[in-house]
Amino acid sequence: MLVLILSAICGLGGSLTAVDNLGQIGASLGYPIKSLSTFISLLSIWNYLGRVAAGSISESLLNKYKFPRPFMLTLILILSCLGHLLIAFNIKNSLCVASIIVGFCLGAQWTLLHTIISELFGLKHYSTLFNFAGVASPLGSYLLNVRVTGHLDDKEAERKMAAMGIERKAGEELNCVGVECFRLAFIIVAGVSLFGSLVSFMLVIGTRKFYRTDIYKKFREEAEAVDDDAKMIY
Repeated sequence: MLVLILSAICGLGGSLTAVDNLGQIGASLGYPIKSLSTFISLLSIWNYLGRVAAGSISESLLNKYKFPRPFMLTLILILSCLGHLLIAFNIKNSLCVASIIVGFCLGAQWTLLHTIISELFGLKHYSTLFNFAGVASPLGSYLLNVRVTGHLDDKEAERKMAAMGIERKAGEELNCVGVECFRLAFIIVAGVSLFGSLVSFMLVIGTRKFYRTDIYKKFREEAEAVDDDAKMIY
């Protein structure tokens, strides 16, 4: 469970960092407000599509080829690295593509995370484990968004102000403009997401034998036991 949560902290933390800073990133890179609204809409749409696609595709692969669902999570985390790197290096129109990738990966991660929990640990304590795994979202966001991205963005803004000979007034909000503002931060975020994919691959190795079996057998047995109890009552 801790391995799964660690990979979720890395993956969800990175994706949420991109989501939270999308508007500020676009403004620093010179995108018009209309384009930023489009990017946010794309992110929301692909977030939903990621939830649907991750569930249906992983289910199909699992049934046909015994493809471990944690391996799908590994691939999603690797894909999210591409989105972060597109933000970091600001290739032409890359923010549009990055918003699609990040949105898709964020939605897919949530679906896979909670599905994997139910498969590996069953439904008896699912509600507790579901909420316990949810700590990955705020924790990852705090570490990567506040402690890393926010700090580096402010530091770069202060450097630019000093280079221009501008002295920051007390309480003045920092506003960083340029690709350098988020480059280092999202290189780090991409690295953390890649580390998360390696962690999730450890889970793939540890559960490969489990996913080769009939993983739904225990759920059918539990359902049959409930039906038997119901028949005895009535």
